[in-house]
Amino acid sequence: MSAPDSNQRKACWGTRDELWKCLDYNQDNATSCEKFQKEFEASCPAQWVKYFTKRRDFLKYKEKMQTEGFEPAAGPKASQS
Repeated sequence: MSAPDSNQRKACWGTRDELWKCLDYNQDNATSCEKFQKEFEASCPAQWVKYFTKRRDFLKYKEKMQTEGFEPAAGPKASQS
């Protein structure tokens, strides 16, 4: 498979952006955005779909850490010998 040309890349990015908007609007409810998901998968190479899906997950996680902060879990308690 050859690399997507300029128009194919723009189409892919456009469908990705529409999907992400839908997911943001619907609080990440994938069933509400199935139409956009199908268009995204049809417009982009499979590797790009995988990459963009992981990228969105990472960006959401990063945003959560920046807004809510990070509190490390309590480690094991020291034994009282």
